[in-house]
Amino acid sequence: MEAITINKSVDSSSKGWINGFIGVLIFSGSLPATRMAVLDFDPVFLTLARATIAGILALAVLLFFKEQRPDKKQVFSLFIVALGVVVGYPLLSAMALQYVNSAQSIVFMGILPLTTAVFAVIRGGERPAPVFWFFSILGSVLVIGFAVSQGLEGPPIGYLLLLSGVILCGLGYAEGAKLSKTLGGWQVISWALVLALPLMAPLAIFFRPESFAGIGIAAWGSLAYVSLFSMFIGFIFWYRGLAQGGIAAVGQLQLLQPVFGLALATTLLHEQISMGMLGVTAGVILCVAATKKFAKT
Repeated sequence: MEAITINKSVDSSSKGWINGFIGVLIFSGSLPATRMAVLDFDPVFLTLARATIAGILALAVLLFFKEQRPDKKQVFSLFIVALGVVVGYPLLSAMALQYVNSAQSIVFMGILPLTTAVFAVIRGGERPAPVFWFFSILGSVLVIGFAVSQGLEGPPIGYLLLLSGVILCGLGYAEGAKLSKTLGGWQVISWALVLALPLMAPLAIFFRPESFAGIGIAAWGSLAYVSLFSMFIGFIFWYRGLAQGGIAAVGQLQLLQPVFGLALATTLLHEQISMGMLGVTAGVILCVAATKKFAKT
């Protein structure tokens, strides 16, 4: 009986890492797509529009499956999720991308796994092993150190906005993952989007551009991506993965996001990728492998 229990636990953990990896792969396109979108869209409108589009889709899915409404305690957690991943991070990152390019912002995102792990302890009650924290911090230090060595080109406000967004995002990830264990992964992001919809939709109409005539195809495609994939589909895999494999442990997969994001930035946006960036991404890959080995949730 004990062997069966262990095998089930290992199987759940493996599925968590697979789902988490798919979520990170989807999220990796978020910053490059946002960078392309803010070339034509105001960042405030972009944030409101992506949340509104995703919220309408989420509402339709919840009604189709006739999902039971969350209770009062769950609603409080859903508001935290909405604050972190529906409003806070999308808005702050979109504003930051007016000052820094997507390659710089992607590397800076190496802090996110550490903030997620911290909130996994505070909100999720997880207790990773000490060696886990060593490799988690090492991965973040590699990313931050590289960003500092490059001189952090662009005004400091861009990086302050990114840092604030990353903190809120980590909170939203941890809170949503904890809630996914009782409410379900896709239900968490769906209800969070629906809770924000009565505010986001009217504001999206209010802040809409005077004319859409000058909006390019790339901007429209980017808006579609961040609305459907970054704001909705990616979270279905991500929250499921965090709930199955542990918030702090699977959250370290976000250290891989610079690898995929930098590849997209250089391919789609023709931004220059230095050997230093490639070295940092190689280092964080090793840190992810180490945290997976030593994490205890």
